[in-house]
Amino acid sequence: MAKTKSSKGASGKSLSDRSLSGRQEKIRVKTAAKRSVSSARWLERQLNDPYVVEAQRRGLRSRAAFKLIELDAKYRLLRKGMRVLDLGAAPGGWSQIAAERVGPQGRVLAVDILEMSPLPGVQVMQQDFMAEDAPEKIRAALDGPADLVLSDMAAPTIGHSRTDHLRIMALAEAAYQFASEVLAPGGTFLCKLFQGGATKELLDLLKRDFEQVRHVKPPASRADSAEIYVVATGFRGGRG
Repeated sequence: MAKTKSSKGASGKSLSDRSLSGRQEKIRVKTAAKRSVSSARWLERQLNDPYVVEAQRRGLRSRAAFKLIELDAKYRLLRKGMRVLDLGAAPGGWSQIAAERVGPQGRVLAVDILEMSPLPGVQVMQQDFMAEDAPEKIRAALDGPADLVLSDMAAPTIGHSRTDHLRIMALAEAAYQFASEVLAPGGTFLCKLFQGGATKELLDLLKRDFEQVRHVKPPASRADSAEIYVVATGFRGGRG
């Protein structure tokens, strides 16, 4: 990760973008009477993941915070005073970074169907984004045009790649439909997809409505994960 000016997290620890440093001895987890093999493997991966260790050290809500840190270092997504909408926000890793970087003069609205603990500088809304009344409620809470819409939403996977891809693309398309209605001119849309990127239909819309559209997989995204992100910058201010 590139080194940039640091800010302070809720715990007071630095949220600078410096690279993760230091080597740690690999921890191995054995199965136990009440722990399955898959659970042991998951726990071992967590204990040996440098991003998990560093997130805990810095007091971050999740390792996912580093994805936004890395993307912000590359594309300069966050600035003081911005209004940010974070969809699929729980447990709050992205909202935490966004609030630190937009500052008290900015605004961060975090929306998720799951309950999310309060965060300084973040307005939390427990809401099913796909519910019929969600757009009206979110628009009212946002109280103005958004400079940045983040979507890390993901539908539960079933292990069937085709079905899983269709589900996450449905969320991505819904997120963009709403983003196109609330983004300010020049705004940015950052959204999680699966490998293969946006469908042609969504990509065509993004290319029409934004100056630049990129697919990117940040270093903090696990190598074995199918997730990829689309970063669309320079919103043209409406559909022509």
